[in-house]
Formats: sequence, structure tokens, C-alpha cells
Amino acid sequence: MIIQPSTNDYGEMIKVWENSVRETHDFLAEEDIQFYKPLILKEYFPQLDLFCHNDDNRKIDGFMGIVEGKLEMLFIDSGKRGKGVGKALLVYAIKERNVRWVDVNEQNNQAVGFYKHMGFRVVSRSEFDGAGKHYPILSMELAE
Repeated sequence: MIIQPSTNDYGEMIKVWENSVRETHDFLAEEDIQFYKPLILKEYFPQLDLFCHNDDNRKIDGFMGIVEGKLEMLFIDSGKRGKGVGKALLVYAIKERNVRWVDVNEQNNQAVGFYKHMGFRVVSRSEFDGAGKHYPILSMELAE
């Protein structure tokens, strides 16, 4: 089930974020995770249209944030990776929220491969992420 969360869900979502990042972003240093965590929670979440995927027990096992047709974030609990949660969220984003773009860390090979498998193609590359850190970003667009 995909729902829009309330601010009361942010605590559970940031746990999913951290769990996911530790599993998939092995290129990040611990200090980077601690740098991004409050930004995600206090600055990014309130600016995004957020959607959560809930498991059968109504526990959040994945979420995404969207702004104007761009997927700004997609994170899946590490225990639920490879079970269709990310695909369900992304298909919803494309079909129901008109998502056509996504930026992804170049070093996150699994995510790059996932987006390519889902029909996105790389259109540009930046040496730095949105916070100015040297983590190259690939901008991808949904191929029509």
C-alpha cells in the first residue's frame, strides 16, 4: 500500500533512510551520513511530496520524495530490497505522479542499474552532489 505520510512518520522514515544508506551507499563516510541525516529529516522531507510503501503490518518499508516530476529520493529498508517495494514506488511515481527525472549517486551502481532497468537513461553528470560534496551525480530521464 502506498500512502502519503504525516510528519509523525518522519522518525520511522529516517530510520529506513539510514538503514538503506548504510546498505547501499558504502562510498559514504560515517561523518557524511551524520551530515545528511538532519538535512533529510528537517529540510528535505518538508519540501517534498512524500509517499511511503507499507508492509502488511502497516510498517514503512520504503519511501520516496517527489518535486515537479522529479524523483528526489527513493529509499528501501535493507531487509525489503529486491522484493518489489522500490519497483512499486517507482511505477506509482511514473504513472500517478508523472515522474520523468531522477538524480542518482554515480557510485551507487545498484540504483543506477535499477533506474536503467526501469526505463531511465543518463542525460548528464555532475562532479558534486546538491550539498557540494564530491559525490558525482547522474541525472537520468525516463526514455519515451
